[in-house]
Amino acid sequence: MKKILIYLFVLIALQTQAQDFTFSQFYEKPLLRNPALAGVFDGDLRATGIFRNQWQSITVPFQTSAASIEVKFPIGSANDYLTVGMQMTNDVAGDIKLKRTQFLPVINFHKSLNEDYNSYLSLAFMAGNVNSQFDATKMQLNDQFVNGSFSPNNPTMQSFNRTGINYWDLGAGLVYSMDLGENASMYLGASLFHFNKPKVGFFTNNEETTLGNKFTLNAGLTTTTSDYNRLVFFADYYAQNGNRQFLGGALYGMDLKQHYDSDDKIALYLGGFYRWNDAFIPIVKLDMYKLSFGLSYDVNVSQLKTASQWRGGFELVVSYKTQLRIRNAGAEKMRCVDFKF
Repeated sequence: MKKILIYLFVLIALQTQAQDFTFSQFYEKPLLRNPALAGVFDGDLRATGIFRNQWQSITVPFQTSAASIEVKFPIGSANDYLTVGMQMTNDVAGDIKLKRTQFLPVINFHKSLNEDYNSYLSLAFMAGNVNSQFDATKMQLNDQFVNGSFSPNNPTMQSFNRTGINYWDLGAGLVYSMDLGENASMYLGASLFHFNKPKVGFFTNNEETTLGNKFTLNAGLTTTTSDYNRLVFFADYYAQNGNRQFLGGALYGMDLKQHYDSDDKIALYLGGFYRWNDAFIPIVKLDMYKLSFGLSYDVNVSQLKTASQWRGGFELVVSYKTQLRIRNAGAEKMRCVDFKF
């Protein structure tokens, strides 16, 4: 019975706590931070992929992969912009292979607030399907232990109503962005995820288990420190199911194209972030032309540091960003929602 209770506790805990995906390079996954951050970048198209491997030192690794795409284009008189995008995420956790897969389209409207076109208010909505499932054959149940020895071939009296669920998930966000002169810009945002509180219970007698609302606050600031160098700050605050998290830090970028006979972007960023009471995260990022590569590693400083030996997990990011030939002549002269990084 002990084994049954342990695994049921894990399943129910994962359902009721229902914590969302967390990336250390969170600024690379704007749609998961705030849907209204879709399109807040210097370009018209951005595609990003990320892979995270966590807790390999103490248990079966938790692995998360994600991909997103954003396309931004002018509408109306070209003073305003619209971004459409898609967020796809897959997460696999633990011995029982608890898996969650998301497909979340997003639409974001950027409204120009002045005649200089350097201040925008963005309003976004996100909605899509989520599938969650686990592998019941990986569970070690009490009656499969015979004389203290476990075998998956031993029969069990336990059964599960279902090992997979589907539900719709809704979110919305608001972001204010503006230029601070020619070489700096910032944004502030707030969002609410899971405002429809979807039912996520695996057991038919627990239909009222819901995914709690998640409220986020977001901030970003980018500024040049010289003709060739840039300093970028990011910070997020999350609150969900009574749990709170703060993650923030900075990256210092050095423009390397001064050493090459090229007008294309070549830059190296070094920095660090801190997830409150959890991990310190050193980060290195390389921009080469239209591609960028990011690598980070979580140095665990939480109560798990003894078991993890200070090791958390690594993340790898690959991103592609470019301009598209979709603006009219008037729009080319105007400044759109932008964040140089």
